[in-house]
Amino acid sequence: MNKEQLKKKVGQRIVELRSQKGWSQSDLARACNKDRQAIEKLENGKVNPTLYTLLEVANALEVSLRNLINF
Repeated sequence: MNKEQLKKKVGQRIVELRSQKGWSQSDLARACNKDRQAIEKLENGKVNPTLYTLLEVANALEVSLRNLINF
């Protein structure tokens, strides 16, 4: 798996978990103190998130970091 594929996989996983909660991108953005555009870029694999950003998203979604990147 290359870098681009990994970013897309992480983004897809975030969409999946967010959708399970019935949240919009704006809901997730508010929960982790980001703006909606940042969440959109993350979900679309346009950015390479830091480990801390992934932890913030996992915490907001109430899942472990391991669960967030389990694909």
